[in-house]
Amino acid sequence: MSTPPPLPFKDGVGPTRLRVPTTGPWSGITGFLESRFDHLDPGELHRRIGAGEIVDADGRAIAHDTPLGTHEFVWYHRDLPAETVLPYREEILYRDDHLVVVDKPHFLPTTPSGRFLRETALVRLRRRLGNDALTPIHRLDRETAGLVLFSARRDTRGAYQSMFERREVTKVYDAVSALPTDWDDRAPALDGRPLPVVHRNHIRSRRGELRVTVDPGLAPNSETHVGLLAAGHSVTGRAVVHTVLRPRTGRPHQLRVHLAALGVPILGDRRYPELLPEAPDDPDLPLQLLARELEFTDPLSGAARRFVTRRTLEHSPVNGLAGN
Repeated sequence: MSTPPPLPFKDGVGPTRLRVPTTGPWSGITGFLESRFDHLDPGELHRRIGAGEIVDADGRAIAHDTPLGTHEFVWYHRDLPAETVLPYREEILYRDDHLVVVDKPHFLPTTPSGRFLRETALVRLRRRLGNDALTPIHRLDRETAGLVLFSARRDTRGAYQSMFERREVTKVYDAVSALPTDWDDRAPALDGRPLPVVHRNHIRSRRGELRVTVDPGLAPNSETHVGLLAAGHSVTGRAVVHTVLRPRTGRPHQLRVHLAALGVPILGDRRYPELLPEAPDDPDLPLQLLARELEFTDPLSGAARRFVTRRTLEHSPVNGLAGN
């Protein structure tokens, strides 16, 4: 069970932990903080230290003369920047003492990252439910819509996280892609392989990089079952194919990478197969990827659980060949 932070949450945003070096060219922790936060007015930093706003792991305020090596970490609250309110709203589908199931819209981050802090599903839900212990059990990309599970209690969080680690959760996604030019309704296939197909490869991700890479020289560490739901035309007249995806693993960007490799990159994807220049969110063409279903046996009650999104993909076909 994780240890709660020594400072309270503020408006659903938790405190920040900073590692302090044991040695260095500074006279003490204050000197280190002055160099670490050289963009701040030193007077404001000293005020915060004097007011007890920077604390150790036990919640005790550090002093101006605290030497290096006294604490491995210090904790503090960030000054929160102005943030544009996102118009996309999450929906709570289910809630009990241990679990919260949310239907997340496109463009809403699951957790704080980059320029998004308050405008995330996590911080919104903490404020809405008054529960600072709320934590996502898994994540969806900001661009992806659909189901996300949140733990409501620290003491039972591990039981739900272990389900995902042991691959005991059945996950189903929908995706819409442009119809391949060689599509044959009589013999549906992707990349020359009759549907349904199972695609595997080795996905490698590195911190700070926008895209993952595929290493064909290593054994596969990702696997997705790809089936056909339908092929035809969307309401806008676009020729599309609607696939159903059942990932056996959960690598970063796995579904986006696998469909791009099969020759049907997901509509609205600005990372695969090519990284496109950054652009404003396009509500007319969000990433056409939807976390549709989650099914598992509840590790606490033993009850069978199945949750289904209420959202749909705007560019799915409205006529044409149906698959299975």
